[in-house]
Amino acid sequence: MNSSRYRWVILGVATFTQAAAAFFVQGIGAMSVLLRRDLELNTTQLGLLLSAAQLLPLAGLLVAGRLLDRHDERWVVGIGALVVAAALAAGSAAPGYVSLLVVLLIVGAGYSTIQPGGSKSVASWFDASQRGLAMGIRQAGLPLGGVFAAFALPALATAFGWRSTLVAGSLVALSGAVAFMTFYRRPPDRRPMPATSRLRLEPLREPYMKKIILSGTSMVSVHSGVGVLTVLYLHEVTSMDPASAALVYVAVQCAGALGRICLAAWSDRRRSGRYTCVLTCLAAVIIGMTVLTTPIGRSPVAACLLFVWLGFFGIGWYGPWVAYAAESAPPDHTGFALGLAMAVNQVAVILAPPVLGLLTDLTGTFTPAWTLLATLTAATLTTTARL
Repeated sequence: MNSSRYRWVILGVATFTQAAAAFFVQGIGAMSVLLRRDLELNTTQLGLLLSAAQLLPLAGLLVAGRLLDRHDERWVVGIGALVVAAALAAGSAAPGYVSLLVVLLIVGAGYSTIQPGGSKSVASWFDASQRGLAMGIRQAGLPLGGVFAAFALPALATAFGWRSTLVAGSLVALSGAVAFMTFYRRPPDRRPMPATSRLRLEPLREPYMKKIILSGTSMVSVHSGVGVLTVLYLHEVTSMDPASAALVYVAVQCAGALGRICLAAWSDRRRSGRYTCVLTCLAAVIIGMTVLTTPIGRSPVAACLLFVWLGFFGIGWYGPWVAYAAESAPPDHTGFALGLAMAVNQVAVILAPPVLGLLTDLTGTFTPAWTLLATLTAATLTTTARL
């Protein structure tokens, strides 16, 4: 198969591996009501489950970025997905909450290679004219994993208990690992590029990296908030039953997947640059979060529409953002730059779920959480627009 056709195979397998590796963690939000009941958790503890899966990538993304600049993506990404599968398989025997936290820590270590590795593999196969679209499709793997998880995992947990969902997550992650190691190839015109042995953090001082980090930390906080609070909000504020709330969560993830593709494709055609699309997403999130704090947000229909809106922009932002990050970095350090940007983002990914959960537990309302996210996003929009 010639390279112009095989790049679509690469895109497909990278997207599938992303969805497969993220499958279980993306389903935690959909299982929130069931997990709180079966494990007797409060909202803060539920948020810590999501944070546990993101803790080790704080350092792991930097390590993964270095490995990707030195070694073939096939093995770096494939082995990471195997670690995810093995951890979830072992976790099916977890006796309770603490052991589940440990399992998710290991899952996060394996997942560290998949996010920058899949992004680099797609970026290296597509030129600038289609790179945004390709990166958007690939990044849609994350919410797509959430879509299938929201359909399957709550039903599995109801029928067979929450441990059965870890078995399912392990099998899905394993299929992603096998697929990537079987089909991935380097582009025919690219050779491994030697990386320096010294870890350099100079890119943090570059204006483009400041925009990447500020917008990334703000929007991953929004993504985390939507992930951990959507089902709970619909259940407790709008009196929606858990099954219906989980279906709305499916729609939110679908909107996020669509947003990642559409917004990234739009960024390919924006003469003002890809970052303009990120600014648009920031503004849209401010609008959605603000309306959620008003009486309109207590209407079941309005709340559902608002969460779909937040899914499209608050999850879809990642498509143009990661394309902008990949193109801004020096060609021989793309993997490290992506890993560095994503590692800094991890601070927000780790802190946002428990902080938002704690705010909700302490106040007995979701309004402070939405207000905090809207304020953070507004500050980011103002600062990065000036940059």
